Amino acid sequence: MNFTHLQGLIAAPFTPMLPDGTLHTAIIPQYYQFLKNNGIKGAFICGSTGEGVSLTATEKKQMAKAWGDCTKNDKDFKVMMFLGGTCIADCKELAVYAQQCGLYAVSFTTPFYFKPANADMLAQACKEVADAVPDMPLYYYHIPVLTGVNITMYDLLQAIDGKVNNFAGIKYTHEDFMDFLSCQRFQNGRYDMLWGRDENMLPALAVGAKGSVGSTFNYAAPLYYQLIDAFNKNDFAKAQELQQLSIDMIRLLGKYGGIATGKAYMKLVNIDCGGFRLPVKNMSSEQFKLFKSDVENLGFDKFCSKP
Repeated sequence: MNFTHLQGLIAAPFTPMLPDGTLHTAIIPQYYQFLKNNGIKGAFICGSTGEGVSLTATEKKQMAKAWGDCTKNDKDFKVMMFLGGTCIADCKELAVYAQQCGLYAVSFTTPFYFKPANADMLAQACKEVADAVPDMPLYYYHIPVLTGVNITMYDLLQAIDGKVNNFAGIKYTHEDFMDFLSCQRFQNGRYDMLWGRDENMLPALAVGAKGSVGSTFNYAAPLYYQLIDAFNKNDFAKAQELQQLSIDMIRLLGKYGGIATGKAYMKLVNIDCGGFRLPVKNMSSEQFKLFKSDVENLGFDKFCSKP
């Protein structure tokens, strides 16, 4: 089975929350249009940025339906849903529901409590989920910094090749460029390798990345399209300058507490996604004022996404 290799920027959307912590799905049509207006090619929903591991199965279904409803007539905007990884039975049920909602693909990561012993066991887990939706692309989500599973993806491709017809590729959120390049070249580039580290996009482009999934694409898509354009024009000095700007922007995530800072960036582009759920810490109103000042000093208004 052949699947399209995705190109361009795919956002990893935040899951919008109301002040009481419940989902704010009513904002998703506006969110989708905002991404489209800024050249985003798709959405990777319920992933790390989307707090998928903090959502119930019912809530994930609500997200799948909300995104499916507003994108069903847009074949150029690919929505893939992260299913999880701890409970394979839940992942299979969610995969079937995502297909019923008309989503393009689903994504699965390694079980990270009871961990697979090797690439063969991980391939078996992927196959179990993929077989539930045999006509739908399945992407593996490689993020060892969170899963604690450091199986190389080249080994996974060797273990899974020819055994799972709808295995489309890997969302690669790691810094092992040797492994990433080997995966890209495996079986003459059969599998779609989506880069997942925004702060390392430039070196990923240098080893051939064409599609990327990232959280900062939600609010700074123009910056990355400028970076890609500079790289394609062999203007490497400009590309380095833009990558550094991306790094400076991402460093503010750490300064103000981590992943929840992304939702603060979203407020600055007029898409209020609320806060993050426990145990993630949200910034205080006083911190938000300091954050806004730091963001202004970056010249954020010159490269941020626009309504």
